[in-house]
Amino acid sequence: MQPLPAVILTVVLVAFVAAIGLVSRRLHNRTRDVADGDVLTPAMVDTPAFGESATLLQFSTELCSRCPAARRVLSSLAEDHDGVRHVEVDLTRRPDLTRRFDVMQTPTVLVLDRTGRVRRRTGGVPDRSALQAELTRLMQEV
Repeated sequence: MQPLPAVILTVVLVAFVAAIGLVSRRLHNRTRDVADGDVLTPAMVDTPAFGESATLLQFSTELCSRCPAARRVLSSLAEDHDGVRHVEVDLTRRPDLTRRFDVMQTPTVLVLDRTGRVRRRTGGVPDRSALQAELTRLMQEV
């Protein structure tokens, strides 16, 4: 093979793989609405209670490198809003929940309303401003 076509082919392949990586990254860290979400009870995730207004439910694992960052964001949001609680569930101890809630990556965050219904879902470290807007909306519904 001639050197110039090989270089051009290599550059095209690198650009293609980089584009796929960028698109994948955007899709995985996006917060999205959940239509007709499940209704959870505190007992389902081994916690004594959910928040009075909303609950930020974080699914993590012991070896998750991004989970501490998600924990900081969610704990901070819960502290800033009365009636909001952050609950973290370690899926290494509860693998049944992985299948039940279709968790494909950690952290995965579910935003529950005051009745325990799943309203939003985020894969990866959540965007603070998107969750802030959702909490504001849920608190206005109360």
